Amino acid sequence: MLAPQKQQIIDLFNAALQPIIAGSELQPTVTLERPRDPSHGDVACNIAMQLAKPLKKNPRELAQALVAAVMAGAGEGKLIESAEIAGPGFINLRLTAAAKQQVVKTVLQEAAEYGKSQLGAGKKVLVEFVSANPTGPLHVGHGRQGALGDALSALFEVQGFDVTREFYYNDAGVQIATLATSVQARANGFKPGDAEWPESAYNGDYIADIAKDFLAGKTVAASDGEPVTASGDISDIESVRKFAVAYLRREQDLDLQAFGVKFDNYYLETSLYKDGKVNATVHALNAAGVTYELDGALWLRTTDYGDDKDRVMKKTDGTYTYFVPDVAYHVVKWQRGFGKVINIQGSDHHGTIARVRAGLQAVNLGIPQGYPDYVLHKMVTVMKNGEEVKISKRAGSYVTLRDLIEWSAGEDSAAVDGAQDSPRDLTRGRDAVRFFLISRKADTEFVFDVDLALAKSDENPVYYVQYAHARICSVLAQWTGDEAGLGSVDLSPLTAPREASLLAKLAEYPDMLQHALEELGPHQVAFYLRDLAGELHSYYNAERVLVDDEALKMARLALMYATRQVLRNGLALIGVSAPARM
Repeated sequence: MLAPQKQQIIDLFNAALQPIIAGSELQPTVTLERPRDPSHGDVACNIAMQLAKPLKKNPRELAQALVAAVMAGAGEGKLIESAEIAGPGFINLRLTAAAKQQVVKTVLQEAAEYGKSQLGAGKKVLVEFVSANPTGPLHVGHGRQGALGDALSALFEVQGFDVTREFYYNDAGVQIATLATSVQARANGFKPGDAEWPESAYNGDYIADIAKDFLAGKTVAASDGEPVTASGDISDIESVRKFAVAYLRREQDLDLQAFGVKFDNYYLETSLYKDGKVNATVHALNAAGVTYELDGALWLRTTDYGDDKDRVMKKTDGTYTYFVPDVAYHVVKWQRGFGKVINIQGSDHHGTIARVRAGLQAVNLGIPQGYPDYVLHKMVTVMKNGEEVKISKRAGSYVTLRDLIEWSAGEDSAAVDGAQDSPRDLTRGRDAVRFFLISRKADTEFVFDVDLALAKSDENPVYYVQYAHARICSVLAQWTGDEAGLGSVDLSPLTAPREASLLAKLAEYPDMLQHALEELGPHQVAFYLRDLAGELHSYYNAERVLVDDEALKMARLALMYATRQVLRNGLALIGVSAPARM
């Protein structure tokens, strides 16, 4: 049911209620739902059951009075075909065929705008995701964050929010120091297994690549950073560190480009120290009287804000624990005007939520208690050739995002321009990885089956959805008519049961987007696309589109066109292509 139709029915109920609640202080809210059993109707309302007790009326009698008034106000045959009272007082409505068919005209008129709203107009939201330490290639967990974060950002955008996608680089601390010593050891000619190789060093082949380019005096630059030229001086550990961080930031940029994910802003942890933001935050916490010293360390009273124990802020060696710059970073987010902030992180970050929120409450800046919001995802297991894959030669200890994209693209992926020496077209792999990684709720573990991603069958969900789009393209190509004229065709011939199901599914798209946003659940988009593709395939297998009856043919072509548009809109939202041929 389309939003204007839903509002029209709500208005009819509200008008019917006025004489019934007159003289009372009741302010009822009419809600409409889809019946669980489609045979019961198109719309269900339980307002009679809600009001029966406060009005001291029989719920079925109240429902009958409401139905009579609603049907009288609806006008004959325009919107509501019939109304029934079920059980103790449920009101079930059936829409007219014309009302159901209206979705086709709406989709054709709005095209790429169908499903969008201005719900968040004038509101800013920052979505932080991936935020990988620049100590190695992106792994599949980062890929899940990338898919979730980008799709969630798109959900906010289609509802009118001003969205900023942000990547936070932890470019300070122990792990960065380990990266530098790892590259230094490689540059000195040592390798994993040698007696001189540091025990905590990173072992992947990428460390050797960085060392080689450092010795060669190469210049590298991340997308938002100044170029860094290697000094070639192995003894200069700071030079090694700067080059290694820039090198890996650039590598991560390339991985994200292959994944089709773009960020609006990059924020470096080191800048929080350089700009005095960390010290300012610690000073504010000290001034607020929520810190204390014990055993040579500085502690924050996070138990005052719901944490299970107080947390160390500054260790005995004078360095800050990792949650302190996190608090400073989120203070900066608030000061930048982001009243809504969502962090997409792995479930291993669960323990940091309470202490970060406690720190934000303690600085007394008026930051809400639930700030920021978190979407925590569980791990991804990769299966290939029927076996779990745990390591990558390139990374040394885990499967990289680039591995996953390349594997899912298949060995037969054509070069971009057809030349043998040009790069492979990784679109197929990117599509599969992005669709698969948002196809489950973030808080569930997920098994990524590379063999399934390569399968050209109904079992492969992304193939199943893309094939529905390509199938419609094929039908429209066979027709060879003017698609621009489909918006004005007579839709009244669309009365077959499977047509009604397809029409209803098209009408669900805007509501689905709003529900997905409210629940911070972009997986609902993937669910919807699979369902819509299923309705399309079932319809295609049951009914011919290019029939001899001209009126019926044109109506079915318009339905096909609208379905293709909604598939295209949904796929674009999650960053997956909509091929015309498969």
